[in-house]
Amino acid sequence: QVQLVESGGGLVQPGGSLRLSCAASGSIFSIAAMGWYRQAPGKQREVVARITSGGSTNYSDSVKGRFTISRDNAKNTVYLQMNSLKPEDTAVYYCNVVKVNSASYWGQGTQVTVSS
Repeated sequence: QVQLVESGGGLVQPGGSLRLSCAASGSIFSIAAMGWYRQAPGKQREVVARITSGGSTNYSDSVKGRFTISRDNAKNTVYLQMNSLKPEDTAVYYCNVVKVNSASYWGQGTQVTVSS
C-alpha cells in the first residue's frame, strides 16, 4: 500500500506560479513512474506530466514549456512546478504512482484556481 500526500494548491493570478508536492510513503519500492493528472469542471481527467524511474519525462501539449515535473528520491517526493499559469489550468490536480506490477495509487487531489 502506498500513501500519497499532496500540497501546494491554491489561488493564483494568470501568469503566476505554483509548485505542487506529493510525498509518498508506505510500500514505496518498485515504483515504475509517478505523475500528475488534472480534472477541470465539465472535463475528463487528463494526464499533465509523468516521470519514469529512469528519469524520462513527458508532458501534455497544453503545458509543455510551462510546467516541469521532478522528483527527490531521498524524500520520496515528486513535484510539479507550474509557471505562466492560465485560467484554463484551473482544475483539481492529482498525484499518481504506478508500480512495476502495474498497481496504481492516487492522492486526494488539490485545487488549483487561476483567476483575476
